[in-house]
Amino acid sequence: MVCTVRRLWLYIKYWLPPLLWMSLIFLGSADRASVNRSSRILEPLFRWLFPEMSDAGIGTCILIVRKCAHLTEYAFFAILIWRALRQHPPGDHRPWSWREPKWALLIVFAYACLDELHQTFVPGRQGAIQDVLLDTLGGAFGLVLLWRMGKLFKRW
Repeated sequence: MVCTVRRLWLYIKYWLPPLLWMSLIFLGSADRASVNRSSRILEPLFRWLFPEMSDAGIGTCILIVRKCAHLTEYAFFAILIWRALRQHPPGDHRPWSWREPKWALLIVFAYACLDELHQTFVPGRQGAIQDVLLDTLGGAFGLVLLWRMGKLFKRW
């Protein structure tokens, strides 16, 4: 019984955060007005910062911010998946293994594919292979950043 409760606790501790993050990604991709929502916030900001910028320039800036958001959300997702796969307790000084990041990146890629497939069923949205590649690149960036930070702080 104690072993089962401990397993449940470990599952919740390590797997609930990535599952919640996946839910947020799913909800964001279900929003058919997501471009309009982000533009409503970003366009006035860019017009205030750069009053002489053309409409095309503003549109490009909004696109760049949106794509950087893809990179960031999937970088964080990859780190959460790595954490769940590694399940390291405090004070764990196991050396870095590329096994967990490899699986984490594969999961990120699979979820990015599912996310883009989901968007094809949302009116006003469309799935794009470029976004799958961008999301996977974001996951890889997050994992490399994690590795570098671990090296910097001598964790592995």
